[in-house]
Amino acid sequence: MLRKINLLILGLLVVFVTSCEEEFLETTPTDSIAEADAFASVDNMFLVLNGLHRVMYAQNPISGGTSSRSGQSYYMPALDAMGAQMIHSSPGNGWMTSELRWLTHTNANFTTVSNFWYMRYHIIASSNNLINLIEANGFPEADEDVRNILGQAYAYRAWAYHQLISTFAKGYLIGDPATDAGVPLLLITGTPYTSAPRSTVQVVYDQINSDIANSISYFDGASSPENKSHLSINAAQGLKARIDLTQGKWQDAADAAIAAREGFTLLDEATWLSGFNTVELSEVIWGGTVIESETNFFQSFFYFISPTFNGSQNRSNPKLMNKEVYDAIPSTDFRINMALPWAPNTNSSASNGEGGSFETDPNYDTEEEFFAAKDSVINKYGMTSAHNTHPYMAVKFLQKNPGSIDPDDVIYMRSSEMYLIEAEAKAMLSDVSGAQTALQAFGSARDTDYDSSVFTSVDALMDHIKWQRRVELYGEGFSFHDHIRWDEGIDLTNSGADDNLYRDGYIQEKPSLNDGWIWKIPQAEIDANPNLTEADQN
Repeated sequence: MLRKINLLILGLLVVFVTSCEEEFLETTPTDSIAEADAFASVDNMFLVLNGLHRVMYAQNPISGGTSSRSGQSYYMPALDAMGAQMIHSSPGNGWMTSELRWLTHTNANFTTVSNFWYMRYHIIASSNNLINLIEANGFPEADEDVRNILGQAYAYRAWAYHQLISTFAKGYLIGDPATDAGVPLLLITGTPYTSAPRSTVQVVYDQINSDIANSISYFDGASSPENKSHLSINAAQGLKARIDLTQGKWQDAADAAIAAREGFTLLDEATWLSGFNTVELSEVIWGGTVIESETNFFQSFFYFISPTFNGSQNRSNPKLMNKEVYDAIPSTDFRINMALPWAPNTNSSASNGEGGSFETDPNYDTEEEFFAAKDSVINKYGMTSAHNTHPYMAVKFLQKNPGSIDPDDVIYMRSSEMYLIEAEAKAMLSDVSGAQTALQAFGSARDTDYDSSVFTSVDALMDHIKWQRRVELYGEGFSFHDHIRWDEGIDLTNSGADDNLYRDGYIQEKPSLNDGWIWKIPQAEIDANPNLTEADQN
C-alpha cells in the first residue's frame, strides 16, 4: 500500500503545486517533487497542506478510485444515510442506494471501502512526510510557521487514523481494544514501501492520542490559520474531544470540547436557517473553503444532500429527516423549520408509493391544493420546477445560489457539536448538573422555552443528548459512528423510510452483537499488503 500512496503524493503535488505556482514544474522533474522541492521550504510545505485541504472535499484523485466517492463530500451524507438519520425518499439516480442498503461497506471489492481507506492513508502518508522531513531537513521547530505546519500535520494524521479505526475495527467501548485487530500503523517516510500488519485497536489509539497531543502542543506558538480550511488549535481540541469521547475518556472529552469552542459563538435563528453553505458562520471551527475553480459539481456535498442543487439526485430524491426525530421538535424550537412535514409528495417514483398526485398523497384532497403547496416550496427555497418535494424533506442545507450547480463550502466541525460532547461526557460521568449546564447553554440558543433541569437522571440526559445530536448534526456525518459508541442498532419502522428501498439497512442489530458495523478492508489492500492475508479480513 505505501508505495501506491507515495506515488499518489507525487501526482497530487503536480496538481496542487501547478495550481498555485505555474512555473514550479517547468524547471523541476516530477520524480523529484516529493522531497527535493515540495518539502524544501516552508512555503512549499504549506502548498502540500493546501493539497490535503482540497482532498477533504474535492473529486477523488486516488489511483484506482472513482470521483463519485470524493472525500467528506460523499462520506458525511453517506454515513448519515447508513446511520438511520438522513432518509432517502426514492432511489433517485442510484447514488448511495447500495450504502443505505448496507451492501457496499460489507463488500471488500466496492469503491466505497477502498476510497475511504486510501484517501485517509494518503493523508497519513502526506502528514508523515511533513512531520519527518521537517526534522530531517533541519527546519527550526521554534519558527511559528513550522509549528503551524506540524500542528496541522499531526492533527490530520490523528483525524485520519481515528476515522480508520472507528470504521474498520470493533468499537472501542464495545470490544477489547487490547486484542481487537485495528488497522496498519504507518509512520515512516520513503522506502521500503512495505506497509504494515494490523496493529491492535489500543496501539492505534495510543498513536492517535500522541498525535493529537503533539498537534495541540505545536499550535501553541504557531502562526494563525489563514482561513477555516486550515486546521487550528481549536480544531485540534475538537478532534481531541471526539477521540476522547470514542474511548470513554469522559473528563478529557469535556475539557477538550470546552477549549475547542472558545470564540465560536452559537448561531442565532436566522443564520442557523441560512443553509450551512459557508465556513464563515460563527459556529464553524473547521471546514472546506470551496472555490469555484476547484468545485466537484455532481460529486459535491450539496449534490448529495441539498434540496436546491440542480442535479438529478436532488430533483428525484429529496432527502428527509427521520420522522420520529423531527416530530419530537417542540414548536418553540426554531429547528422545527429545518424540515417540511407537509410538503406534497410530488414524485411518482417515491418509494412509499404515495407520490405523484393528490390522489395518492394522504395530506391533500384536491389537485389545486397539492400543486399550490408544491409551488410554495419551490418558490420559497429557489428550486427549479423539475424538483420534487416530499413530506419531511430536509431544508437544512441550502445553496447560496439555489437551483444551480454552484459550489458551496463543506463544514466539518461546529461549536454546537462541542456543547453536545461536553454534555454527553458529563452525563457519562454522572455529573447531572454539569450536563444540564452544558445543555442549557446550547438548548436555550435553539428553543425559547428550553429547560434542561427536567432531565434529572443519566438515562434521561443521554436519551435527550442522542436526540439533540440527531437534530442538530443532521447531515454532518456522525450518525453511523454514534450508533457504535452508544451500541444501538437501527430500526427504521417509524422513520418514514421505506423497507423495500432500505432492505437490510432497515433493521440492524446493535454493534456489539453485529460485526456488520465493521467495514471490510479493501480487497486490493489484502492482495497488495504482504503483511495481510484473508485471515485479517473483517
